[in-house]
Amino acid sequence: MSDLSTIAPLTKLSEEEELFRDTVRAFAEREIRPRVPAMERASAIDRALLRQCFAIGVMGIEIPETYGGGGGSLLMTALAVEELSAVDASVAVCMDVQNTLVNNPLIKWANDDVKRRYLPRLATDLVGAYALSEPESGSDAFGLQTRATKQEDKWILEGRKLWITNAAEAELFLVFANTDFSKGYKGITAFAIERGFNGFAIGKREDKLGIRASSTCELILDGCEVPAGNVVGKVGQGYKVAIETLNTGRIGIAAQMIGVARGALDATLTYVKERKQFGRPIGEFQAVQFQLAQAATELEAARLLVYNAARLEDASEPYTVQAAMAKLFSSQVAERVTSLCVELFGGYGYTKEYPVEKFYRDAKIGTIYEGTSNMQLNTIAKQILKDGRGR
Repeated sequence: MSDLSTIAPLTKLSEEEELFRDTVRAFAEREIRPRVPAMERASAIDRALLRQCFAIGVMGIEIPETYGGGGGSLLMTALAVEELSAVDASVAVCMDVQNTLVNNPLIKWANDDVKRRYLPRLATDLVGAYALSEPESGSDAFGLQTRATKQEDKWILEGRKLWITNAAEAELFLVFANTDFSKGYKGITAFAIERGFNGFAIGKREDKLGIRASSTCELILDGCEVPAGNVVGKVGQGYKVAIETLNTGRIGIAAQMIGVARGALDATLTYVKERKQFGRPIGEFQAVQFQLAQAATELEAARLLVYNAARLEDASEPYTVQAAMAKLFSSQVAERVTSLCVELFGGYGYTKEYPVEKFYRDAKIGTIYEGTSNMQLNTIAKQILKDGRGR
């Protein structure tokens, strides 16, 4: 285990991290912000924008340089997610899923052939998706019913997946199925499935409250044929792949939520200096100032939780509880801050003419996907009761 005393202070980023963050921030302002209204209306991410995301390297941040990636860290992924989310959470979750739920498990679990075939493209032009949830398997993820049956040199998959982010754009899917139901969750196996495989199809696209430009679709596996070499990890170890991947993914979602909260707060800090009531800007009223101060304080606390969890994972230290805390708290903060921002905008905050109503809608998903808030509380409670101390 590494010596935590060698880890940089949480509030201090390296020059490389600062440059990377600033580059992503400038990209978000220059290329994403002008497209947000149109993407929201179309409920789709601009494909040209996706190509630009690949070009600046945010779709393959942690992929090793030997495979054409950035060779970066999870903290850098979190920084990118935060910066993109401060402008548009839909684009942010697309690159977040790519990095934390697709690239990351392939780097850690896939065989050399799968890495060679997919990682270079995931860094340059291939969108990925993660498929665990099913109609009757959400929080009870290991109750999945998708079946995988071995036939000579391939696997045949039967079942449905639901709530799959990036499904409309993705060409590669990390899909979980059970190869032996008699073994329970120890029969679960992960498969790398290409969109063009026989028996694979994209089903219904969900019409959502928030992150509307991000695609969320059903997957249909009707005798889907998957080469035996496309198993990710060992047969029967898919539950380990899923658990470890989601633990990392929660840090990405936590980063998304602090970005959403920051985007709303930044817009509001500008607005309260301009909006006048009773003869002066509303930002001069102490009641408004105190609410903004509370929001900024909670946002900073959430950011430190996120950065801490990311640094622990990068240092190969235990981070499961810290990831759960980061996701739980940041999603709560995002709801509170964006709600406050809508209120401070008054009637304008309830219209699509101003940005805060979108941030408010985008915030809600943070308490739901990649583990609901109740599941995070369950993870935290189990560990602190086991330790007999509050961390």
